[in-house]
Amino acid sequence: MYDMKKLGNLATINKSAPAATKAFWAFNEAAFADGALDRLTKELIALGVALTTQCPYCIELHTKAAREAGATDAQLSEAAMVAAAIRAGGAVTHATHMFEG
Repeated sequence: MYDMKKLGNLATINKSAPAATKAFWAFNEAAFADGALDRLTKELIALGVALTTQCPYCIELHTKAAREAGATDAQLSEAAMVAAAIRAGGAVTHATHMFEG
């Protein structure tokens, strides 16, 4: 199912839902523009989210973008571990709902 070539099908989505996709791409561009956070920081956040949602497309694209923004192996590794800690933390804190009290 996962195949980077399938991203070429985004053209069909763009053509079939032009207003929504135009708004999405504009939002995406604005979200990743330099602001209070620089591009590298935003790409590391995106990568952490991608690892948590386990989207292989996003993992590949945002790893590449983070590298292009200057990410080191250490930064990528720490971002991955933060994502893992947050995901595990969700399981632990949701476990509190198993007990009455």
